[in-house]
Amino acid sequence: MAETRTSGQATEKVQGRRKEVVGEVVANRMQKTIVVKVTRKRAHPFYGRVVARNKKFYAHDEKNEAHVGDIVRIEETRPLSKLKRWKLKDIVRKTALVPEAVTEVPAK
Repeated sequence: MAETRTSGQATEKVQGRRKEVVGEVVANRMQKTIVVKVTRKRAHPFYGRVVARNKKFYAHDEKNEAHVGDIVRIEETRPLSKLKRWKLKDIVRKTALVPEAVTEVPAK
């Protein structure tokens, strides 16, 4: 049998572009994980009215730097857990942190 060879060039696996979305952090109670709500607005196919649809994504936040209310950019990645397929790319806008109100009982 004759051997078939390609012309010296190895076939390389080309990685496609990773999707990026921008959304608001709605939860950061888990370690190294944030929940990001992404809102998309589309015209209704029949009525023409603009309708907003929300979707939540679990994203990996290695340094725990995102807080609730921040606007973040996340990018698609390999599956990191059962639900996490996104990772934090950068924080677009930080929210001003408001200290929690101290509720002390007045002494009588």
